[in-house]
Order: sequence, then structure tokens, then C-alpha cells
Amino acid sequence: MMARSATMLSLASVLLAACGPMTVEQAERACFERARLAERPRGMVAVGAGSGGVGGKVNVTITSDFLQGRDPSAVYDACVFQKSGQPPRQPLYSRYDWKG
Repeated sequence: MMARSATMLSLASVLLAACGPMTVEQAERACFERARLAERPRGMVAVGAGSGGVGGKVNVTITSDFLQGRDPSAVYDACVFQKSGQPPRQPLYSRYDWKG
């Protein structure tokens, strides 16, 4: 009975740890795409033809952040803080990979 309790306690600890905050680095990676989508919609259009005829595909992603006109930097800051409990290490607009 004692071994079972210890196993259940270990399992609960692992599950709770998975729900804990991310590191700032992980949060910055996760929030970067959300900031990009706040700047403008993203998408693709594909058209093709073959023996089966002509086909096409459209894929567009529009977020509520974009529709509400939120500043991508503010979206990024809030997202990183929400996920890690800490502010980003550097502002979005000073990141080398930001092309906004």
C-alpha cells in the first residue's frame, strides 16, 4: 500500500511539473509566431493541374490579436510573461529575427 502511494505521489508531481511555467527561452520561441500573426495575416494559395483536372487550396490564418489591432510587441511581452512569469530578455523589435 505504501509503494502505491509513493508511485501515485511521483506521478502527480510529474504531471504538475509539466503544467508549470516555461523557461523564458521556451516562452520566447512559443510567443514569436503569435507576435508575427498579430502583425498581419499569413497564408498560402496553391493551384495545380493534372490528369484529374484543376485544383486549388487556400489557407489563411487571421488572429484576434490582428483583428483588434494589437501591437505585436505588446502581444509578445504579454505572452512571454504569461507562459514564464518573467518578461522577455529583449524587446521583440530588437530581435535579429524580427522582420516586422
